Amino acid sequence: MILPIIKATRTRPPAANVPAVSRSLTVVVMALAGGLVAMQPAMNAQLGRATGALPAALVSFLAGTLVISLVVVATGQLDGLGSTFDVRWYYLLGGVLGAVWISLSLVAVKTLGAGGVVAATITGQLTGSVILDRLGVLGLEEVPITIARVAGVCLLVAGTYLIVR
Repeated sequence: MILPIIKATRTRPPAANVPAVSRSLTVVVMALAGGLVAMQPAMNAQLGRATGALPAALVSFLAGTLVISLVVVATGQLDGLGSTFDVRWYYLLGGVLGAVWISLSLVAVKTLGAGGVVAATITGQLTGSVILDRLGVLGLEEVPITIARVAGVCLLVAGTYLIVR
């Protein structure tokens, strides 16, 4: 079973150069970022009409790679790449998971629309995150599953149903 291996890897403290940010500001910023991400399936679908779904996913990732590369260079954090392989192999799979989501959303947006894709995505992300928190894997602290957390997931499931029906 891989769970004990994943769970046992919490050996490094969080990065010391990350400034503390207030919880409310973080929620607002992430909600705004979520609003921007809501446009992604529709934009990629339009690109996909011109290029095909998989080429559109590639172009999307190349554009994102270019932007984040410029940000890394501009902020002087290029030397951090030297530590890339100092982590367990499965921590390098984030981009693969993103590629799967982009590719699937390009297909799903035709059936569900942008709202349906985003609703289903957020429901899946929250459900998965609650489970990951509970298990305390991938470097996360264990967080118990509470009635409030279950209610939050149930409300998102209900919301997703209302959006896609």
